Amino acid sequence: MRTAEMMQTYPAEINLDRDLLAKTVETLVACSQACTACADACLSEDMVTELRKCIRANLDCADICDTTARVLSRHTGYDANITRTVLQACAQACKSCGDQCEAHAGHHEHCRVCAEACRACEQACNDLLAAIA
Repeated sequence: MRTAEMMQTYPAEINLDRDLLAKTVETLVACSQACTACADACLSEDMVTELRKCIRANLDCADICDTTARVLSRHTGYDANITRTVLQACAQACKSCGDQCEAHAGHHEHCRVCAEACRACEQACNDLLAAIA
């Protein structure tokens, strides 16, 4: 990914550590992809009815991760309150999705992989939150 490279080219000062910011954006994008793929894989399972809540959590998490990555990629007119709020929501979405996927991880490898991506993303969001607090 070119996230760190793009962060380094930003002409104005950024009030956050650029490397931590880039790492967080990359983790968000990876989590979104894992959640999207997991939701799709869940839809192809024979027991799709039992996976409805997991699918919903995956789709919500993917959307929230995408939005958070976009918000973190914009710095002109930066508002720490918006950044903080979006990161908190994303950490919660990742926790909820990770919990859902973890419940199915024993039967579905895609849920295990997704749960790991969600846990990593939740941690990345919390790490960045700690840096801006």
